[in-house]
Amino acid sequence: MTKAELVEEVARAAELTKKDSEVIVEEVFKNIVQALNRGEKIELRGFGSFRVRQRDARRGRNPKTGAPVDIPAKRVPYFKPGKELKELINAQSIGVGSVGGDGAGDEVDDDDDFIEDADDAAGEIAAEAGAES
Repeated sequence: MTKAELVEEVARAAELTKKDSEVIVEEVFKNIVQALNRGEKIELRGFGSFRVRQRDARRGRNPKTGAPVDIPAKRVPYFKPGKELKELINAQSIGVGSVGGDGAGDEVDDDDDFIEDADDAAGEIAAEAGAES
């Protein structure tokens, strides 16, 4: 779903004009960003929470050449889905009757590592692009 589609959906559901719903969506996003910049945690019950994590500077490597690359310290936004959101997503993909099963197949929350690995790879690629220009 794109931001434009979200604006359309809000307009339809709240019976507002697209212009009014766009203002609402923009204001929500703006307030989330401002709160994160102040170091606050945003918690939306039943949906999840947004927060900022600090990543230390480290030495990486360019995956193409193997050359070492300095990756600076940075703050990164992080979203952690709430329990209800996870259950709703899994109920749709597995089948409604499967929510709250016997625990078999419960997943370990490795999302943090995946997100960090993907972000680190993107940072290394960006560093490589900056070094080449």
